[in-house]
Amino acid sequence: MNLGPALLFCPADRPDRYGKAAAAGDAVIIDLEDAVGPDNKASAREALAASALDPATTIVRVNPATSAHFDADLAALRRTDYTMVMLPKAERKDDLAALDGFDVIALCESPLGVRNAEALAEHPSVVALTWGAEDLVAALGGSSSRAADGGYREVARYARSRVLIAAASAGKPAFDTVHLDIADVAGLRSEAEDASGSGFAGSMCIHPSQVAVIRAAFAPSEESVQWATAVLAQAAATPGVFAFAGSMIDEPLLRQARHIIAARRH
Repeated sequence: MNLGPALLFCPADRPDRYGKAAAAGDAVIIDLEDAVGPDNKASAREALAASALDPATTIVRVNPATSAHFDADLAALRRTDYTMVMLPKAERKDDLAALDGFDVIALCESPLGVRNAEALAEHPSVVALTWGAEDLVAALGGSSSRAADGGYREVARYARSRVLIAAASAGKPAFDTVHLDIADVAGLRSEAEDASGSGFAGSMCIHPSQVAVIRAAFAPSEESVQWATAVLAQAAATPGVFAFAGSMIDEPLLRQARHIIAARRH
């Protein structure tokens, strides 16, 4: 699965934007949930059913499995060639029962969903995990996912880390959540660089201007590529642990170097 690094949301009731969003992002998420008001759900489904984007890079975010809109969303989805589904507020394996045959990105954004991230990641229909801060904090009774300095509160960072580790433990990728402040380019860059360095496969985004920032953050720097290349070259000539530029290099660092080289190739 190689969707990232920039997964761009597009409201399902704006079919005029489908093609532009698909061209701008590495993958497009056609959103039937939060981006579409109740009165526009039916027309959004018809727009989705009439669309013909590349199924390999198109994800459809349906409404939650417990929602009154879920069955109608699936009926519309089955009229298309799209097979990748993002399930919001995923909490239990039972939530995935109706999605047999689809590749599911489970969105963990509730206390129960975060707690059950490991079980969700192990489900055979789930191909990736992601997380959401705003619904999580609202469900906790909080008022904001971010502190005064603009960074995530500790509970949000805990959820982010738990989802990443749950996905990795099941051998599946995880995608970081959206950065809602479109004008805060520095904040987006910082979070995307942290996501890349931590092991996320990519980040979701809500505006085309965010795509280039995310791509740059997930591309290895020339300095890191030079380090990785030199380290791997020396490893080939030096069996076992060795010193390089003042540091001891062992297998975990060699694996990091391999990840850097692989990311450059992508």
